[in-house]
Amino acid sequence: MTRKNDLKEGLLASLSVASVFAVSVFSATVGAEQTLDVGSRPAELIEFMQPSQLQTKLQSCVGQAPLKSDFSIAHRGAPLQYPEHTVEGYRAAAKMGAGLVECDVTFTSDKALVCRHSQCDLHTTTNILESPLAEQCSVPPDLSSNTPYKDVKCCTSDVTLAEFKTLTGKVDHGNKNASSLEAYYSLADTPKSALQDVTGKLMTHRESIDLFKSLGVKMVPELKKPQVEMPYQGNYTREQYAQALVDEYLEAGVNPADVFLQSFDLNDVHYWLRKAPAFGQQAVWLDGRFDIDPAQPESARPSMAELAQSGVNFLAPPLWMLLALDDQQIVPSNYARAAAAAGLDIIAWTAERSGSLNNGGGWYYKSVTDAIKNDGDVFVALDAMASQVGVRGVFSDWPATTTFYANCMGIK
Repeated sequence: MTRKNDLKEGLLASLSVASVFAVSVFSATVGAEQTLDVGSRPAELIEFMQPSQLQTKLQSCVGQAPLKSDFSIAHRGAPLQYPEHTVEGYRAAAKMGAGLVECDVTFTSDKALVCRHSQCDLHTTTNILESPLAEQCSVPPDLSSNTPYKDVKCCTSDVTLAEFKTLTGKVDHGNKNASSLEAYYSLADTPKSALQDVTGKLMTHRESIDLFKSLGVKMVPELKKPQVEMPYQGNYTREQYAQALVDEYLEAGVNPADVFLQSFDLNDVHYWLRKAPAFGQQAVWLDGRFDIDPAQPESARPSMAELAQSGVNFLAPPLWMLLALDDQQIVPSNYARAAAAAGLDIIAWTAERSGSLNNGGGWYYKSVTDAIKNDGDVFVALDAMASQVGVRGVFSDWPATTTFYANCMGIK
Protein backbone atom coordinates (compact mmCIF):
# COMPACT_ATOMS: atom_id res chain seq x y z
CA MET A 1 0.00 0.00 0.00
CA THR A 2 1.33 3.46 -0.89
CA ARG A 3 2.11 6.19 1.58
CA LYS A 4 -0.85 8.26 0.27
CA ASN A 5 -3.23 5.35 0.66
CA ASP A 6 -2.02 4.93 4.23
CA LEU A 7 -2.75 8.60 4.82
CA LYS A 8 -6.19 8.41 3.25
CA GLU A 9 -7.15 5.60 5.56
CA GLY A 10 -5.74 7.46 8.51
CA LEU A 11 -7.13 10.94 7.89
CA LEU A 12 -10.17 10.63 10.13
CA ALA A 13 -8.05 8.85 12.70
CA SER A 14 -5.77 11.90 12.66
CA LEU A 15 -8.57 13.86 14.26
CA SER A 16 -8.13 11.75 17.38
CA VAL A 17 -4.43 12.56 17.31
CA ALA A 18 -5.29 16.24 16.94
CA SER A 19 -7.54 16.06 19.97
CA VAL A 20 -4.50 15.32 22.13
CA PHE A 21 -3.00 18.75 21.58
CA ALA A 22 -6.36 20.51 21.54
CA VAL A 23 -7.36 19.11 24.91
CA SER A 24 -3.98 20.08 26.33
CA VAL A 25 -5.02 23.73 26.09
CA PHE A 26 -6.73 23.36 29.44
CA SER A 27 -3.38 23.15 31.19
CA ALA A 28 -1.71 25.71 28.96
CA THR A 29 -1.18 29.37 29.77
CA VAL A 30 -3.87 31.45 28.07
CA GLY A 31 -3.43 34.74 26.28
CA ALA A 32 -0.35 35.90 24.44
CA GLU A 33 1.95 33.55 26.34
CA GLN A 34 0.20 30.30 25.49
CA THR A 35 2.05 27.68 23.47
CA LEU A 36 0.38 27.07 20.13
CA ASP A 37 0.21 23.74 18.31
CA VAL A 38 -1.26 22.90 14.91
CA GLY A 39 -0.89 19.15 15.35
CA SER A 40 -0.44 16.56 12.62
CA ARG A 41 -3.32 17.37 10.29
CA PRO A 42 -1.66 20.07 8.12
CA ALA A 43 1.32 17.82 7.36
CA GLU A 44 -1.01 14.98 6.41
CA LEU A 45 -3.05 17.22 4.13
CA ILE A 46 0.12 18.39 2.39
CA GLU A 47 0.96 14.77 1.50
CA PHE A 48 -2.30 14.49 -0.44
CA MET A 49 -1.33 17.37 -2.73
CA GLN A 50 -0.10 16.94 -6.28
CA PRO A 51 3.60 17.87 -6.66
CA SER A 52 3.85 21.63 -7.06
CA GLN A 53 5.77 24.68 -5.88
CA LEU A 54 3.03 25.23 -3.31
CA GLN A 55 3.42 21.73 -1.92
CA THR A 56 7.19 22.16 -1.70
CA LYS A 57 6.78 25.47 0.10
CA LEU A 58 4.30 24.04 2.59
CA GLN A 59 6.49 20.98 3.22
CA SER A 60 9.34 23.31 4.14
CA CYS A 61 7.21 24.75 6.97
CA VAL A 62 6.27 21.46 8.65
CA GLY A 63 7.55 21.45 12.21
CA GLN A 64 7.86 25.22 12.56
CA ALA A 65 6.51 26.69 15.79
CA PRO A 66 3.23 28.40 14.86
CA LEU A 67 2.22 31.96 15.64
CA LYS A 68 -1.28 33.35 16.01
CA SER A 69 -2.69 34.79 12.77
CA ASP A 70 -5.72 36.97 12.06
CA PHE A 71 -5.98 35.17 8.71
CA SER A 72 -7.13 32.15 10.70
CA ILE A 73 -10.75 32.62 11.84
CA ALA A 74 -12.30 29.96 14.03
CA HIS A 75 -15.75 29.06 12.72
CA ARG A 76 -17.90 28.37 15.81
CA GLY A 77 -14.75 27.21 17.62
CA ALA A 78 -13.29 23.97 16.28
CA PRO A 79 -16.37 21.95 15.25
CA LEU A 80 -14.46 19.37 13.24
CA GLN A 81 -13.62 17.87 16.64
CA TYR A 82 -15.53 19.74 19.35
CA PRO A 83 -19.16 20.72 19.93
CA GLU A 84 -19.62 24.16 18.41
CA HIS A 85 -19.79 27.28 20.56
CA THR A 86 -18.44 25.62 23.68
CA VAL A 87 -15.61 26.52 26.03
CA GLU A 88 -13.68 23.46 24.88
CA GLY A 89 -14.02 24.30 21.19
CA TYR A 90 -13.05 27.93 21.72
CA ARG A 91 -9.97 27.03 23.74
CA ALA A 92 -8.93 24.51 21.12
CA ALA A 93 -9.29 27.14 18.37
CA ALA A 94 -7.06 29.56 20.25
CA LYS A 95 -4.56 26.77 20.86
CA MET A 96 -4.43 26.25 17.08
CA GLY A 97 -3.48 29.89 16.53
CA ALA A 98 -6.79 31.37 15.39
CA GLY A 99 -6.52 35.14 15.70
CA LEU A 100 -10.29 35.61 15.54
CA VAL A 101 -12.95 33.39 17.12
CA GLU A 102 -16.67 33.39 16.32
CA CYS A 103 -19.66 33.39 18.66
CA ASP A 104 -22.94 33.21 16.76
CA VAL A 105 -25.46 35.09 18.89
CA THR A 106 -29.12 34.49 19.61
CA PHE A 107 -31.36 35.03 22.66
CA THR A 108 -33.22 33.13 25.36
CA SER A 109 -36.81 33.63 26.51
CA ASP A 110 -35.58 36.26 28.99
CA LYS A 111 -33.63 38.03 26.21
CA ALA A 112 -30.16 36.96 27.34
CA LEU A 113 -27.62 36.70 24.52
CA VAL A 114 -26.05 33.25 24.12
CA CYS A 115 -23.69 31.55 21.69
CA ARG A 116 -25.59 29.26 19.30
CA HIS A 117 -25.40 28.87 15.54
CA SER A 118 -29.19 28.95 15.27
CA GLN A 119 -31.93 30.03 17.62
CA CYS A 120 -33.58 26.64 17.11
CA ASP A 121 -30.80 24.05 17.11
CA LEU A 122 -30.81 22.91 20.75
CA HIS A 123 -32.29 19.53 19.83
CA THR A 124 -29.25 18.63 17.70
CA THR A 125 -26.46 20.55 19.45
CA THR A 126 -27.27 19.95 23.14
CA ASN A 127 -28.66 17.29 25.45
CA ILE A 128 -31.98 19.10 25.90
CA LEU A 129 -33.98 16.04 24.81
CA GLU A 130 -32.52 14.12 27.73
CA SER A 131 -33.79 16.73 30.17
CA PRO A 132 -37.20 17.82 31.45
CA LEU A 133 -36.75 20.95 29.30
CA ALA A 134 -37.73 18.85 26.26
CA GLU A 135 -41.34 19.43 27.27
CA GLN A 136 -40.83 23.19 26.76
CA CYS A 137 -39.56 22.85 23.18
CA SER A 138 -41.45 24.66 20.42
CA VAL A 139 -42.14 21.21 18.98
CA PRO A 140 -41.53 18.62 21.72
CA PRO A 141 -40.95 14.94 20.97
CA ASP A 142 -44.11 13.05 20.02
CA LEU A 143 -43.67 10.01 22.21
CA SER A 144 -46.79 8.40 20.73
CA SER A 145 -45.10 8.18 17.33
CA ASN A 146 -42.75 5.52 15.96
CA THR A 147 -40.47 8.41 15.01
CA PRO A 148 -40.91 10.74 17.99
CA TYR A 149 -38.11 13.13 16.97
CA LYS A 150 -39.03 13.63 13.32
CA ASP A 151 -40.36 17.17 13.79
CA VAL A 152 -38.79 18.11 17.11
CA LYS A 153 -37.69 21.75 17.43
CA CYS A 154 -36.01 23.21 20.49
CA CYS A 155 -35.05 26.89 20.58
CA THR A 156 -33.07 29.11 22.92
CA SER A 157 -36.24 31.20 23.16
CA ASP A 158 -37.99 28.16 24.68
CA VAL A 159 -35.83 28.39 27.81
CA THR A 160 -34.57 30.99 30.26
CA LEU A 161 -30.90 31.79 30.63
CA ALA A 162 -30.77 29.77 33.85
CA GLU A 163 -32.30 26.78 32.06
CA PHE A 164 -29.96 27.19 29.09
CA LYS A 165 -26.98 27.03 31.43
CA THR A 166 -28.05 23.56 32.64
CA LEU A 167 -27.53 22.10 29.15
CA THR A 168 -24.43 20.46 27.72
CA GLY A 169 -23.14 20.89 24.18
CA LYS A 170 -22.68 17.93 21.88
CA VAL A 171 -21.65 17.25 18.29
CA ASP A 172 -24.35 18.63 15.98
CA HIS A 173 -26.40 15.63 14.86
CA GLY A 174 -29.91 14.21 15.06
CA ASN A 175 -31.49 11.29 13.22
CA LYS A 176 -35.07 12.33 12.48
CA ASN A 177 -36.05 8.76 11.63
CA ALA A 178 -34.88 7.36 14.96
CA SER A 179 -37.32 5.45 17.13
CA SER A 180 -35.42 6.08 20.37
CA LEU A 181 -33.46 8.93 21.89
CA GLU A 182 -30.32 6.82 21.90
CA ALA A 183 -30.68 6.25 18.17
CA TYR A 184 -31.49 9.93 17.59
CA TYR A 185 -28.22 11.01 19.18
CA SER A 186 -26.10 8.14 17.82
CA LEU A 187 -23.24 8.99 15.47
CA ALA A 188 -22.51 5.37 14.65
CA ASP A 189 -23.41 5.75 10.98
CA THR A 190 -21.60 9.05 10.43
CA PRO A 191 -17.92 9.87 9.74
CA LYS A 192 -17.83 11.54 13.16
CA SER A 193 -18.57 8.35 15.08
CA ALA A 194 -15.28 8.64 16.98
CA LEU A 195 -16.59 11.90 18.48
CA GLN A 196 -19.70 10.40 20.05
CA ASP A 197 -18.69 11.07 23.65
CA VAL A 198 -17.28 14.57 23.14
CA THR A 199 -19.27 17.17 25.06
CA GLY A 200 -18.75 20.82 25.93
CA LYS A 201 -19.80 23.68 28.16
CA LEU A 202 -22.28 26.17 26.68
CA MET A 203 -21.63 29.90 26.92
CA THR A 204 -23.42 33.20 27.07
CA HIS A 205 -22.21 35.89 24.70
CA ARG A 206 -20.81 37.89 27.62
CA GLU A 207 -18.91 34.82 28.85
CA SER A 208 -17.43 34.42 25.38
CA ILE A 209 -16.15 38.00 25.55
CA ASP A 210 -14.40 37.32 28.83
CA LEU A 211 -12.93 34.05 27.54
CA PHE A 212 -11.74 35.59 24.28
CA LYS A 213 -10.10 38.44 26.15
CA SER A 214 -8.25 35.93 28.33
CA LEU A 215 -7.17 33.98 25.23
CA GLY A 216 -5.91 37.11 23.50
CA VAL A 217 -8.08 36.67 20.38
CA LYS A 218 -10.29 39.08 18.47
CA MET A 219 -14.04 38.55 18.44
CA VAL A 220 -16.40 37.72 15.57
CA PRO A 221 -20.02 37.73 16.78
CA GLU A 222 -22.74 36.99 14.26
CA LEU A 223 -26.22 38.31 14.99
CA LYS A 224 -28.41 35.37 14.00
CA LYS A 225 -31.77 35.76 12.33
CA PRO A 226 -34.52 35.37 14.94
CA GLN A 227 -36.75 32.35 14.40
CA VAL A 228 -39.50 33.89 16.48
CA GLU A 229 -41.79 36.73 15.53
CA MET A 230 -40.26 40.15 16.07
CA PRO A 231 -40.82 42.29 18.05
CA TYR A 232 -40.34 39.35 20.41
CA GLN A 233 -42.90 39.22 23.22
CA GLY A 234 -44.35 42.34 21.64
CA ASN A 235 -41.58 44.73 22.68
CA TYR A 236 -38.11 43.38 21.76
CA THR A 237 -37.25 44.76 18.34
CA ARG A 238 -34.57 43.72 15.87
CA GLU A 239 -32.83 47.05 16.51
CA GLN A 240 -32.78 46.43 20.27
CA TYR A 241 -31.33 42.99 19.62
CA ALA A 242 -28.59 44.48 17.42
CA GLN A 243 -27.86 47.15 20.03
CA ALA A 244 -27.75 44.61 22.87
CA LEU A 245 -24.91 42.86 21.07
CA VAL A 246 -22.87 46.08 20.92
CA ASP A 247 -23.73 47.00 24.50
CA GLU A 248 -22.09 43.88 25.89
CA TYR A 249 -18.79 44.86 24.25
CA LEU A 250 -19.11 48.40 25.58
CA GLU A 251 -19.83 47.11 29.08
CA ALA A 252 -16.81 44.81 28.89
CA GLY A 253 -14.55 47.65 27.75
CA VAL A 254 -13.57 45.90 24.50
CA ASN A 255 -11.74 47.95 21.89
CA PRO A 256 -13.98 48.17 18.78
CA ALA A 257 -10.91 47.34 16.68
CA ASP A 258 -10.99 43.86 18.23
CA VAL A 259 -14.60 43.17 17.20
CA PHE A 260 -15.95 42.20 13.78
CA LEU A 261 -19.76 42.26 14.05
CA GLN A 262 -21.47 40.11 11.43
CA SER A 263 -24.92 39.57 9.96
CA PHE A 264 -26.59 38.12 6.88
CA ASP A 265 -29.10 40.98 7.20
CA LEU A 266 -27.68 44.13 5.61
CA ASN A 267 -30.05 46.20 7.74
CA ASP A 268 -28.09 45.13 10.84
CA VAL A 269 -24.82 46.34 9.31
CA HIS A 270 -26.40 49.68 8.39
CA TYR A 271 -27.84 49.97 11.91
CA TRP A 272 -24.37 49.52 13.43
CA LEU A 273 -22.92 52.05 10.99
CA ARG A 274 -25.49 54.60 12.14
CA LYS A 275 -25.77 53.87 15.85
CA ALA A 276 -22.39 52.36 16.75
CA PRO A 277 -19.99 53.60 14.06
CA ALA A 278 -16.85 52.64 15.99
CA PHE A 279 -18.01 49.03 15.67
CA GLY A 280 -19.90 49.45 12.40
CA GLN A 281 -16.88 50.49 10.38
CA GLN A 282 -15.61 46.92 10.43
CA ALA A 283 -18.97 45.16 10.60
CA VAL A 284 -19.14 42.31 8.10
CA TRP A 285 -22.00 41.67 5.70
CA LEU A 286 -22.33 37.93 5.18
CA ASP A 287 -23.42 37.61 1.57
CA GLY A 288 -26.15 35.00 1.36
CA ARG A 289 -27.17 35.75 -2.24
CA PHE A 290 -26.41 32.22 -3.37
CA ASP A 291 -28.35 32.69 -6.60
CA ILE A 292 -25.73 35.15 -7.85
CA ASP A 293 -23.67 34.08 -10.84
CA PRO A 294 -20.12 34.98 -9.69
CA ALA A 295 -19.20 35.41 -13.35
CA GLN A 296 -21.77 38.23 -13.68
CA PRO A 297 -21.80 40.12 -10.37
CA GLU A 298 -22.97 43.32 -12.08
CA SER A 299 -26.48 41.85 -12.15
CA ALA A 300 -26.67 41.65 -8.34
CA ARG A 301 -28.23 44.31 -6.14
CA PRO A 302 -26.90 45.94 -4.16
CA SER A 303 -23.83 46.14 -6.37
CA MET A 304 -20.34 46.18 -4.94
CA ALA A 305 -20.14 49.94 -5.54
CA GLU A 306 -23.50 50.45 -3.81
CA LEU A 307 -22.36 48.43 -0.81
CA ALA A 308 -19.22 50.54 -0.50
CA GLN A 309 -21.17 53.78 -0.94
CA SER A 310 -23.51 52.75 1.90
CA GLY A 311 -20.52 52.47 4.25
CA VAL A 312 -19.98 48.71 4.18
CA ASN A 313 -16.28 47.88 4.36
CA PHE A 314 -16.25 44.11 4.86
CA LEU A 315 -17.90 41.46 2.68
CA ALA A 316 -17.98 37.74 3.50
CA PRO A 317 -19.23 35.28 0.87
CA PRO A 318 -18.80 31.49 0.75
CA LEU A 319 -15.50 30.56 -0.84
CA TRP A 320 -17.09 29.22 -4.05
CA MET A 321 -18.30 32.73 -4.91
CA LEU A 322 -14.71 33.98 -4.88
CA LEU A 323 -13.17 31.31 -7.10
CA ALA A 324 -13.44 30.31 -10.76
CA LEU A 325 -11.61 28.07 -13.20
CA ASP A 326 -9.46 29.14 -16.14
CA ASP A 327 -8.03 26.20 -18.07
CA GLN A 328 -8.45 24.04 -14.94
CA GLN A 329 -6.53 26.53 -12.80
CA ILE A 330 -8.22 28.23 -9.84
CA VAL A 331 -8.44 32.00 -10.33
CA PRO A 332 -10.44 34.86 -8.76
CA SER A 333 -14.06 35.05 -9.87
CA ASN A 334 -15.51 38.19 -11.40
CA TYR A 335 -17.40 38.60 -8.11
CA ALA A 336 -14.06 38.72 -6.26
CA ARG A 337 -12.60 41.15 -8.77
CA ALA A 338 -15.62 43.45 -8.49
CA ALA A 339 -15.45 43.44 -4.69
CA ALA A 340 -11.77 44.32 -4.77
CA ALA A 341 -12.37 47.07 -7.33
CA ALA A 342 -14.97 48.60 -5.01
CA GLY A 343 -12.44 48.63 -2.17
CA LEU A 344 -14.23 46.02 -0.05
CA ASP A 345 -12.24 43.84 2.32
CA ILE A 346 -13.12 40.18 1.81
CA ILE A 347 -13.46 37.34 4.31
CA ALA A 348 -14.26 33.82 3.07
CA TRP A 349 -16.09 30.85 4.57
CA THR A 350 -15.66 27.94 5.32
CA ALA A 351 -12.57 25.75 5.00
CA GLU A 352 -12.49 22.24 6.50
CA ARG A 353 -16.28 22.00 6.49
CA SER A 354 -16.91 19.86 3.42
CA GLY A 355 -15.72 16.51 4.71
CA SER A 356 -13.63 14.59 2.20
CA LEU A 357 -12.64 16.60 -0.89
CA ASN A 358 -12.08 13.46 -2.96
CA ASN A 359 -15.23 14.04 -5.01
CA GLY A 360 -14.91 17.72 -5.86
CA GLY A 361 -15.38 19.28 -2.46
CA GLY A 362 -19.17 19.68 -2.36
CA TRP A 363 -21.08 22.95 -2.00
CA TYR A 364 -18.22 25.09 -0.71
CA TYR A 365 -16.14 24.32 -3.80
CA LYS A 366 -18.89 24.06 -6.38
CA SER A 367 -17.41 26.72 -8.69
CA VAL A 368 -14.07 24.88 -8.91
CA THR A 369 -15.15 21.26 -8.53
CA ASP A 370 -13.08 20.05 -11.48
CA ALA A 371 -9.88 21.29 -9.81
CA ILE A 372 -10.56 19.74 -6.40
CA LYS A 373 -9.19 16.19 -6.37
CA ASN A 374 -8.45 15.35 -2.73
CA ASP A 375 -8.20 16.69 0.81
CA GLY A 376 -4.87 18.42 0.16
CA ASP A 377 -6.55 20.79 -2.26
CA VAL A 378 -7.83 22.80 0.70
CA PHE A 379 -4.37 24.38 0.55
CA VAL A 380 -4.74 25.09 -3.18
CA ALA A 381 -8.01 26.90 -2.50
CA LEU A 382 -6.53 28.77 0.47
CA ASP A 383 -3.58 29.87 -1.64
CA ALA A 384 -5.83 31.15 -4.42
CA MET A 385 -7.94 33.12 -1.95
CA ALA A 386 -4.89 34.59 -0.19
CA SER A 387 -2.48 35.24 -3.04
CA GLN A 388 -4.92 36.03 -5.86
CA VAL A 389 -8.19 37.20 -4.32
CA GLY A 390 -6.46 38.90 -1.39
CA VAL A 391 -8.90 37.85 1.34
CA ARG A 392 -8.31 39.23 4.83
CA GLY A 393 -9.08 35.91 6.47
CA VAL A 394 -10.77 32.54 6.11
CA PHE A 395 -13.18 30.83 8.48
CA SER A 396 -12.30 27.23 9.22
CA ASP A 397 -13.82 24.35 11.18
CA TRP A 398 -10.25 23.33 12.09
CA PRO A 399 -8.17 26.50 12.47
CA ALA A 400 -4.88 24.62 12.55
CA THR A 401 -5.06 24.32 8.77
CA THR A 402 -5.51 28.03 8.10
CA THR A 403 -3.00 28.97 10.80
CA PHE A 404 -0.38 26.68 9.28
CA TYR A 405 -0.92 28.13 5.81
CA ALA A 406 -0.78 31.72 7.07
CA ASN A 407 2.40 31.07 9.06
CA CYS A 408 4.10 29.41 6.14
CA MET A 409 3.23 32.31 3.82
CA GLY A 410 4.11 35.00 6.36
CA ILE A 411 0.53 36.22 6.81
CA LYS A 412 0.00 37.68 10.30
